[in-house]
Amino acid sequence: MKEKINPPVYSQIALDIALRISREELKENTKIYGRSIMSSEYGVSPETIRRALKLLEDVGIVEVRKNSGVVILSVDKAKDFAQRFSEQNDTRLIERNLRRLLDQQLNLNDQIREMVSHLVRTNDKFSKSNPFQNYEIDVPGDSPLIGKSLMELMFWHKTGATIIAIRRIDKVILSPGPYAVLLEGDTIIFVGDISTIESVGNYITKAQQISE
Repeated sequence: MKEKINPPVYSQIALDIALRISREELKENTKIYGRSIMSSEYGVSPETIRRALKLLEDVGIVEVRKNSGVVILSVDKAKDFAQRFSEQNDTRLIERNLRRLLDQQLNLNDQIREMVSHLVRTNDKFSKSNPFQNYEIDVPGDSPLIGKSLMELMFWHKTGATIIAIRRIDKVILSPGPYAVLLEGDTIIFVGDISTIESVGNYITKAQQISE
């Protein structure tokens, strides 16, 4: 549903009068009803009607003649006023939406900073709690490990390395159990001596068969 911007009452009345003039319900060179009649018609005070007519007079749509009433001067200017009023209202709506989006962006930035801070604290805690060197390796799409549980893989037996975590998209699975299954795109985080890097790399490709 399109959001609406509500301008002041007197300007809404000015717009309504301008629309009536543009549709020629009110004719050029004719007089508009008195303020008291219009205030009754619109359910507002005579002062509100006065402000609405003053707005129309300022843009050349009507002329307020003292002791003589209000005369309609231009249908074309009434049409132009209605068009500009609509465009101005759309502009205010855009500005309001832009302010709302900027507020949302600031809030999102705060959330991102908090998440980054949390991630840094978590990684720092994880690093300090692990005295061994850890390494990371991605599971390729053609790996024979995909769909296999850690129990089936006998990972340590085959590689000498121990899986301590699996990074999957936007989360880290710490200390995965024996029933954890590897998926394409996973990143294996493991510990071991430097020689295990090559053995793990071979194991997750077709260089070694799981059935061995």
